[in-house]
Amino acid sequence: MAKEEEEVPAILVLASPFGIDLKAQNPPKYRFLEAFSSNLPLLQFLQQQQTLPPSVRAIICNALKPVTADVIRSLPSLDLVVTASAGTDHIDLTECRRRRIQVVNIGGLFAADVADMAVALLIDVLFKISAGDRFARNWGLSKPLGFPFGSKLGGKRVGIIGLGRIGGEVAKRLEAFDCIIKYHSRNKNPSVSYTFYSNVVDLASNSDVLVLCCPLTEQTRHIINKEVMLALGKDGIIINVGRGALIDEKELVQCLVKGEIRGAGLDVFEDEPNVPKELFPLDNVVLSPHAAALTLDGFKDSCDYVTKSLDTFFSIKPQVSKTKLTCD
Repeated sequence: MAKEEEEVPAILVLASPFGIDLKAQNPPKYRFLEAFSSNLPLLQFLQQQQTLPPSVRAIICNALKPVTADVIRSLPSLDLVVTASAGTDHIDLTECRRRRIQVVNIGGLFAADVADMAVALLIDVLFKISAGDRFARNWGLSKPLGFPFGSKLGGKRVGIIGLGRIGGEVAKRLEAFDCIIKYHSRNKNPSVSYTFYSNVVDLASNSDVLVLCCPLTEQTRHIINKEVMLALGKDGIIINVGRGALIDEKELVQCLVKGEIRGAGLDVFEDEPNVPKELFPLDNVVLSPHAAALTLDGFKDSCDYVTKSLDTFFSIKPQVSKTKLTCD
């Protein structure tokens, strides 16, 4: 390998941001090692690329490609992990903190898009738009109008779980529909006037809709369990644009099938890309393939953000530096 190639930072790409060609976007600043295009184990892949593990300074990934402790430990000079996602639950943050590896996510870059999707899912469930579309495609003289009524959005009591950047954007949009906003978060936010609930069951009992926007942690895994669903009640709707494992999915399926809650709009699932087949025939459920942030504008924004993160990191931290930054 030529000396000038060795001086170009080596970036391990476990998953390309939305399929964008980073090599075409960034020649010749970085040497992108596209591990996502190979089935080889990591160390064998690096050997194939004629790259020693200590040469890798940064990783690019997304929510579908985990950065495990084993991956981190195999790269002794790793200093930066950039993920093209809002969440970081697919990254071993404990190991990153131990190694003082900086972790950068897209933060609020897609907050508005995800909030738009949350509202769209809610409107779809309430007005039965997707179900109506399927009905209309087969409507005719042999199938007279017998389509069930929908429900208006205005005045609904909406409980938002996770009033961060995405949750705040959801609240702002739903206020325009005269919805009554309530919320649950780790801490009460003194800058908002919405009613705060420290207990999710109490929030569900006083809401018509629950919108999940919080990150997935050990504390929030299955935060929506059977007790919460029963508290929400047979007229209640659940919208999830956070992570699938925020909901006990098996219990959700049962509650929907039995009519113990009214409906659900789901952009995420507990075992992606597997979607419970029991949901397919249900007209009170709207499904989306983890696509809340998948917009054409967002593709470019994501790529620009990843590139800017790399540029900023390597401009303030030359390759010869051994000083580590604290994990965000």
